[in-house]
Amino acid sequence: MVTVSLAEAKARLSALVDKAEAGEEIVITRHGKPVAQLSPAKKPKLAVGSLAEIRAKLPYSKVPSAALLRKMRDEGY
Repeated sequence: MVTVSLAEAKARLSALVDKAEAGEEIVITRHGKPVAQLSPAKKPKLAVGSLAEIRAKLPYSKVPSAALLRKMRDEGY
């Protein structure tokens, strides 16, 4: 974690944003006290396709899922 003063952050904002983008956290201080934190943005989650698309990718099983779940329950899983 990098700690910089507010004046230094103003002067080097572009470089600090590059560091944050690379995964580093930067704490900005005013008069030696932490007042803000610059950290990498969270990556957006990928949207899940339709349920039909997901089902099409699953391997086919001859055993119905309800029977499989009952069997697992009875065996103590």
